[in-house]
Amino acid sequence: MGKGRLEAFSDGVIAIIITIMVLGLEVPHEGTLAAFEHMAPVLLGYVLSFVHVGIYWNNHHHLFQAVRDIDGTVLWLNLHFLFWLSLLPFVTHWMGASGFATAPVSVYGVVLFMCAVAYVLLVHRLASRRGGNRRLALAIGADRKGWISLLLYACGIGFGCVQAWMGLAVYVIVALIWFIPDRRIERHVGEAPDAEAGLK
Repeated sequence: MGKGRLEAFSDGVIAIIITIMVLGLEVPHEGTLAAFEHMAPVLLGYVLSFVHVGIYWNNHHHLFQAVRDIDGTVLWLNLHFLFWLSLLPFVTHWMGASGFATAPVSVYGVVLFMCAVAYVLLVHRLASRRGGNRRLALAIGADRKGWISLLLYACGIGFGCVQAWMGLAVYVIVALIWFIPDRRIERHVGEAPDAEAGLK
């Protein structure tokens, strides 16, 4: 089964998610920079979510560069991932509008956690496919980075229930960990054809 339509559909959904997030920003009525002061939580929440969505789009692209074949399970797991990602605009707006109250920050963390769970499931399903995906399996290995991210998100949810800024700090840390595209995949995608043949 070809992967082109899956990549095109995913790109379209992610583009719509970003568009919805920016449309959720209200234009200030005053014509001064001071008008942005009360919008600070909303703007910060937008930036954090934009970075997370951008990271997922970047790594999703690199992921499928290392993939040759997919199946029906991969299609459903990709939809599962996009479902949780599509909830980010809603929880982002709620978190910003509440001024970073503990409950919205924790729910925001739950959505980020589920996005990470869905992405890990997608990655491991692709890596488990026999045949053309051997480069990906070799690149991913034990996927310590993915499991560490899940642990940090879980901690962020717990911290967010106590102090919102603590939860947000953890979400920022995870974003920093993933800000650079996954070099494990880049290294193997860039291998020469004869090196790839050695994996067969």
